Amino acid sequence: MNTTTLEQPRTGTWDGGNEPLKASYGKLMMWFFLLSDTFTFSAFLTTYGLIRHRHHAYTGPHDQFTFSLDHWPIPDKVFNAFPGLHGMDLPLAFVALMTMILILSSVTMVLAVEAGHRMDKNDVQKWLLWTLLFGCCFIGSQAWEWSHFIHGTEGGMTLADGTKIFGANLVQNQYGPPLFADLFFFITGFHGTHVFSGLILLIIIFVNTVNGTYERRGHYEMVEKVGLYWHFVDLVWVFVFTFFYLV
Repeated sequence: MNTTTLEQPRTGTWDGGNEPLKASYGKLMMWFFLLSDTFTFSAFLTTYGLIRHRHHAYTGPHDQFTFSLDHWPIPDKVFNAFPGLHGMDLPLAFVALMTMILILSSVTMVLAVEAGHRMDKNDVQKWLLWTLLFGCCFIGSQAWEWSHFIHGTEGGMTLADGTKIFGANLVQNQYGPPLFADLFFFITGFHGTHVFSGLILLIIIFVNTVNGTYERRGHYEMVEKVGLYWHFVDLVWVFVFTFFYLV
C-alpha cells in the first residue's frame, strides 16, 4: 500500500526551526557579509601598520619638518589644505570635516530606520534624502582630497640627483616613501568604493520607498539592512582616519 507523506506548509524563511538570534534571513546574511568585509579591512590596515612601523619616523622639531624619502611623512603636513583657503596651514581640518559629514549621515540613516519602524513613509524619504546628500558630500570631498594629494604642494621635493617631484602617484611620492602613496590610494579608494556602493543602494531603496514598495510589503526591513551596511562604512572610516591621519 502506498503512503503519502504530508509536508507541513512553510510558515516563514526559516523552515523547521526558530529564527537564529530573532533575525530575518536577509539581516543575518548582511551580518555575514559585513563580518567578511571586516576581515578584509583589518588585513589592509594591519598591513599599513606593519609597513609604517618598518619606516623611520621624523623625530626633529615639528616646525622644521620637510618631506623626504628617508622617513614617513607627518599627516599634519600632508593633509593641511582646505578648499577655498589657498596657502593656509590647517592641519587635518578638511579631513575632520569629512569625518563629521559621514557621522551626520549615520545619524540620518538611524532616523530613516526609526521612521520605517513607525511605517512613516514621508519621514523615511526625508531622512534617506539627507543621508544621500551627506554621502555625496563625502565622496566629493574625498575626490578633492585625492586631487590635492596627486598634484602636491608648491615647491615639491628635490631628490639627490636634482629631480623634482610634485604630488604623488603609484610611481613617485613627494611626501615620503612611495608605499605611503600606494597604501593611501588603495585603502581610502577601497573605502570610497564602499561609500559609492552604499549610495547606489540608498538610491534604490529611496525609489522603492517613493513607489510604495515597502508599504505594500508591510515593513521597511530593506531600509534597515542598507542601514547596517552604511553604519559599517562609517565605522570603518574611523579606523582609516586613525591609521592614516593620526598615527
